[in-house]
Amino acid sequence: MNLKLLKGQHHVSAITANAKKNYQFYTKTLGLRLVKKSINQDDTSVYHLFYADERGNPGTDLTFFEIPHAGNTYKGTNSISLTSLRVNNDKALAYWKNRFEESGVDHDEISFQTGRAALGFRDFEGQRLMLVSDEKNEGVSGGKPWEKSPVPAEYGIIGLGPVTLTVARGEVTSKVLTDVLGFRETRSYPGHESGQPDIRVFETGEGGTGAEIHLEERNDLPQERPGRGSVHHVAFRVEDEKELRKWVDWITKTRLPNSGFVERYYFRSLYFREPNGILFELATDGPGFETDENFESLGQNLSLPPYFESQRESIEAKLKPLDTKD
Repeated sequence: MNLKLLKGQHHVSAITANAKKNYQFYTKTLGLRLVKKSINQDDTSVYHLFYADERGNPGTDLTFFEIPHAGNTYKGTNSISLTSLRVNNDKALAYWKNRFEESGVDHDEISFQTGRAALGFRDFEGQRLMLVSDEKNEGVSGGKPWEKSPVPAEYGIIGLGPVTLTVARGEVTSKVLTDVLGFRETRSYPGHESGQPDIRVFETGEGGTGAEIHLEERNDLPQERPGRGSVHHVAFRVEDEKELRKWVDWITKTRLPNSGFVERYYFRSLYFREPNGILFELATDGPGFETDENFESLGQNLSLPPYFESQRESIEAKLKPLDTKD
């Protein structure tokens, strides 16, 4: 089958128990733009919030499902254990370290363990995050920070960086990455715990920070029990609907259980789980978030795909008001 290589990360979707605090942290502290305030299309009683660069370019989206009664996350294997965010250079990390200290954000020291400068930190629910420097990056280009962000543009977040998968059986996930999805293994670096295997790095498309998966195998942890502060799935970029339908055929041919083609309005998708249980999505680059809002007003109002519009009154009645116009 004539498949084009995946282009890199499309988005990462995580879980929050508090949409209001989530909005404050990701827009006011991290300086991302809320480009879409919508609903979980599989459960219309909860918000789906999309944070990104100035217009939600593919590869810049960090999204959250609000699940108000979500419990604590008990960290472990078979999970998406770290989401990283790109900044332009090493100097930006010094800015962020100072900003985190002033804002009381839980953070680590700047390190070079992954082969590039990085700064780990956690949000108010323990979401595991890391800023990575693009100073020496070659590969997928980043996005453009929103000009109205509270963070100066030269230090702004420009997209998603490497995503870390922590699994009990590394080989089965690596085979899916390489044999099914077409990633290539490029390098490795020491794991976080002594006695554990090195973390393996896989990349796709043009490579670089916006197209890497880091695979960590751990035999000393239980399986993760997800809750608030955990990641639901990671999505990879596909050019368009025509290419996505080829991927639907291919994934089905591999006998991996999958969703088939799914209409998400802002993009089209395919979902499947690899053998360790991690949920992958393939998503098209378009149509994009300006399909139903203009650039200036992105994220200010509740956006519903047309097939939910007739239910707007009942949907809004179930949602706790969330002011995103400030």
